[in-house]
Amino acid sequence: MKVAIGGPLKVAFRPWVEGLENIPAEGPAILASNHLSFSDSFFLPAVLDRKVTFIAKAEYFTTPGLKGRLTAAFFKGVGQLPVDRSGARGAGEAAIRSGMEVLERGELFGIYPEGTRSPDGRLYRGKPGGLARVALATGAPVVPVAMIDTEKIQPPGKVVPKLMRPGIRIGKALDFGRYQGMEHDRFVLRAVTDEVMYEIMKLSGQEYVDMYATAAKRQLAEAAKAARESEKAEKAQAGG
Repeated sequence: MKVAIGGPLKVAFRPWVEGLENIPAEGPAILASNHLSFSDSFFLPAVLDRKVTFIAKAEYFTTPGLKGRLTAAFFKGVGQLPVDRSGARGAGEAAIRSGMEVLERGELFGIYPEGTRSPDGRLYRGKPGGLARVALATGAPVVPVAMIDTEKIQPPGKVVPKLMRPGIRIGKALDFGRYQGMEHDRFVLRAVTDEVMYEIMKLSGQEYVDMYATAAKRQLAEAAKAARESEKAEKAQAGG
């Protein structure tokens, strides 16, 4: 897949990269990145020599029919693992288990601490459950990563990407060994997550918003719904 997808991506988009030397040549590490576009999970692995494993919703792997089989083969090929989001704890526990398994094999595990794509290009509060717990349980270093301008290439809802040059900025690895064995302390999990998000903010230059991206998306959806209803009411009033 690095040849079939990574090669053409680098030729077509010519992504620039800073800090490649901060990726460990061997051994486990967590790549914690901001999340601007669906294409983030392809651009980052394309510029690295080592394999990076991300997680993806299980629906990508279980859709029936020819299209479903092709989609499943594609996501498996690019190194994504299916995560079942059902159950009491949902995606969080599944992501933690998947991450630990990848790191125990001495590989690179990619994760988006925001939990979802940014709705407006700003950096949102990191969720403490997945990233911090995996880091503290495994002792793996956390490498902060900033994706630059990928949201301009493929905004949410757009299928055909725009040809332009994105960037990837990789920071120095963070060691949280001082918190070893404290992966169930919610204050420690919050502190670890906030430290990682601060490093991502410095690398990306994004405006930071102290709320979860999922909450921001709900607010935007509610505002859009209210605007549509208001417009509908105004048209009805004018017609009456």
